[in-house]
Amino acid sequence: MGVAEPVGTASREPSGGRRALRCLLAALGLSLLLSPLSGGAVLLAAAPASAEETPDGTPAAEDTDIGAARVTVTEVSPAVPGPDSVITLRGTVTNTGDSTITTAGAAPRLAVPLTDRAAIDAAGSRQGFDIGLDGSYLSGYGVELEPIAPEQARPFTLRVPISELGAGTAGVHQVTVAVTGRTEAEQWDQILGAGRVVLPLAGPEGREEEDGGTALTVLWPLISTPHLLPGSRNGDEQVPVLRDDTLLTEISSGGRLHQMVNLGADLPVTWLIDPDLLASVDAMTDEYRVQGPEGLVEGQGQEVARAWLHRLREAVADAEVVALPYADPDLASLAHQGKSVPGTLAQLRAATQLAPVTVETILGVRPLTDFTWPVEGALDPEIVSVATSAGAQWIIARDDSVRTGTGENHTPSAAGPIGGGVTAVVADSRISSLVDGRMSRAGEVTTARQSLLAHTLAVADQTPAAERHMVLAPQRMPTTAGARALAEAVETLAEEADWARFADLDEAARAEPDPLSALSVAGTDAYPERLREREQPTGSFEAMRETRRALDDFAVILTRADRVVTPFGNAIRREMSTSWRGDPVDAARYRAEVRAELRDLTEQVHLIEKSPITLSGRSAIIPVTVQNDLMQDVQGLELRLTSSRRIGLEVDEAREVLVGGGHSQSVKFEATARANGRTVLEAQLYTADGKPYGEAMRFHARVTSITSAVMLVIAGGVLLVVLAGIRVYTQRKRAEGAAGAAPEEPAGPGGGAPDGTTGEIPDSGPASGTGTDTDTGTGTGTGTGTDGETPRGPGDTADPPAPGTPAGEPGADTAGGDTASVRRGETVERGR
Repeated sequence: MGVAEPVGTASREPSGGRRALRCLLAALGLSLLLSPLSGGAVLLAAAPASAEETPDGTPAAEDTDIGAARVTVTEVSPAVPGPDSVITLRGTVTNTGDSTITTAGAAPRLAVPLTDRAAIDAAGSRQGFDIGLDGSYLSGYGVELEPIAPEQARPFTLRVPISELGAGTAGVHQVTVAVTGRTEAEQWDQILGAGRVVLPLAGPEGREEEDGGTALTVLWPLISTPHLLPGSRNGDEQVPVLRDDTLLTEISSGGRLHQMVNLGADLPVTWLIDPDLLASVDAMTDEYRVQGPEGLVEGQGQEVARAWLHRLREAVADAEVVALPYADPDLASLAHQGKSVPGTLAQLRAATQLAPVTVETILGVRPLTDFTWPVEGALDPEIVSVATSAGAQWIIARDDSVRTGTGENHTPSAAGPIGGGVTAVVADSRISSLVDGRMSRAGEVTTARQSLLAHTLAVADQTPAAERHMVLAPQRMPTTAGARALAEAVETLAEEADWARFADLDEAARAEPDPLSALSVAGTDAYPERLREREQPTGSFEAMRETRRALDDFAVILTRADRVVTPFGNAIRREMSTSWRGDPVDAARYRAEVRAELRDLTEQVHLIEKSPITLSGRSAIIPVTVQNDLMQDVQGLELRLTSSRRIGLEVDEAREVLVGGGHSQSVKFEATARANGRTVLEAQLYTADGKPYGEAMRFHARVTSITSAVMLVIAGGVLLVVLAGIRVYTQRKRAEGAAGAAPEEPAGPGGGAPDGTTGEIPDSGPASGTGTDTDTGTGTGTGTGTDGETPRGPGDTADPPAPGTPAGEPGADTAGGDTASVRRGETVERGR
């Protein structure tokens, strides 16, 4: 069944004579080196010893960093061979040195049993070659390779019957593929490199059901970074806004989340879902917008979002779903940095309460919500306290942060009490970290698959009569390659391993604790420093608190507060997300975006600026306008107007404000002046609990008070003008009546009357009038007009002033006794 042995050096072990010669030369060289000759040392250069043995015949180790080749096993088939199987090993040999490999051959070594999990770990991490650990040479199944230039690679394929590998019993074994050859620089046979793979060998008759085995729970996390902003306004509708288009990329064909759903749909896994991810994708199913370099643009991912959600609903219909708290808050950051900030733990409780509603609404399944998952499962007493404060009963931990009280050769069952009525469901760190890398190099997928098979078999063999639960908890956001590698490993385990079955997380959590294990949480000082350095600082939680305060102050004036409180409350919870770890700049940017959006909304309710005003008189009405540019009514506001001068201008009490959406309201204040001068008036809105709302609006006012004495003088002047007008009207009527009754006579000389008179109309009584000067006050006299001119009827001629009457003064033609008047130019004194 084997491939013919190549003729090259890869087919030969160093002969016994050659080994003896090398030992002799090495011993001679060592004795000469240690003998002082002429004050110095004589060095004898001998041919290099084989990489397999030292000159004294003991096993030698060779570091692959020193060797010239890297051997990678990329395929093992079947993954779980039986006693009669023939395995196929495929891989590559890469020249990592500076010299061309001239002749080489790849050949398998005899299988080495790995008796415990520590040996499996060593096989996967060990470098170099050791004949005692890598097995003896297996003749007849090697292949010869073509010369390999530096940084070049050659493939190989080996087919070996299990019976020839020397694996006589079921269990986990290591098989090494070694490359032996020469380089241009070193023309002697040597081990150039070695690659290893672990083989879980099934027994000839399989396992009986009563033999116990391993119950494996595989967590399948569906988590992303925060994408949604609070939203924007489109008329009366609230339109979701995404920070960028990365979520569309993730859920599109070939994207990470697209792969996670498609792969997980066919696997026996427990889904761990961040409800915020579901809400974000659900928001994309209708109209939404995306932030771009030029501002907001219309989103185009509606069909993709609907298809992704549809596929996810199908995948989880019959599966176990665990809802993480909304937006996956960072429990460790909350415990170590945010617990002292008031209101932070309340946000965590709100995130926990919101989770099941979101998942059930969007996916149509009822999730479990009693589980919480700190970063990498790392625990300390503070994290446990914060987790339980939000109602968690089970905490998903990892065995590298929880003491189990057992030795290396015993893997305890997953669940166990840690005090205070809390149960830790401990994930196995060995299998959980199998796909933590990029999984982009050849052979990494095969190594991860074979390691999962090997570790689960080793645990099953520890106590064959008792079943134990294991939990595999990968990183929160596996790469696409990592998800594929994990899916392949789980699928292979489900199809080919008779020692393992799959269990739900709830079953693992409720299983009987391992009687050989006593779980305990390490102290706070034992928390990994590398994880602590990536936590959000206390200042970030203080900023979240300020945003929450501003939101609460804004909400009290809204008639439809849910349209603002819900999206902004969720945005604040996103600010606590675990995904911000290691990215403080982006976390701060997101907080600033949320706060700016909230500030923009609050500023939609504001006071209209006023220009300086002048107040005349003892009292006046001062209007102040409140503008509401929101798409909903506001209430519970009051407007206060205050003066910077305590004495001189008094303003009415505060006015209640109720403004409809998209409208304004003019609020009128009555002001009373008690002194002249300038003052600054300040208008400020307040909420019902007395907190200032928005920015105050200030404007200048000039106060000109008018006394009662001045008002009496003005009123008297007006009365005189009216009386003068009545007198003139009466005189005109009498003149017109007299002219109509007299016979026509020829005009006298000079245009006068026939009797030689001037033809003027005789006075029929006293006449009075007013003369006013707007700059100096009010006066009285005969006639009206600013020049003391007496009005005339048609045909009247000007009357000369009476003898001795100064020009511009009232004429002497006044009624007897009506001589009292205010002299021209006299000032009116203001009353006090």
